[in-house]
Amino acid sequence: MISGRCAACKYLRRRCPSDCIFSPYFSPSDPRRFACVHRIYGASNVGKMLQQLPPHLRAQAADTLCFEAQCRMQDPVYGCVGLISQLHEEIHMAESQLAKIQAEITFLNCTAPEAQGLQIIEAANSNLNSLLPEQITTVGTLYPYGPPSAQASWFN
Repeated sequence: MISGRCAACKYLRRRCPSDCIFSPYFSPSDPRRFACVHRIYGASNVGKMLQQLPPHLRAQAADTLCFEAQCRMQDPVYGCVGLISQLHEEIHMAESQLAKIQAEITFLNCTAPEAQGLQIIEAANSNLNSLLPEQITTVGTLYPYGPPSAQASWFN
């Protein structure tokens, strides 16, 4: 075996010519890469695709073919489309969660002054409960100084 052959020529058991279309994109150190592409697309189809492209796009095309072939081997029905659909679904779920959280933040920002006012009233009620326990009734949160009938008796 000659060590100068690319992974494609080793897989196909042929000599690797000096102008081999596969050698720049399928190195001998990763023979599984070409085996996967060959199993899905076939060596002649891959060679034709690479020859039809301009040289500056061939490396990206070889990487894409390899990725798509690996996805197709893992999921023979959907291939990389299944992965893309799954990622779109995750994006949609994340966007809906973000919209819900933004709505909650907006709601809390709108009700924050009211909530602060309620906290002040509750603090005042607790102070009144500690200062005047006999004059505060169970409706002390509505009427901090007791029901209207109790207030009338204070002034008589």
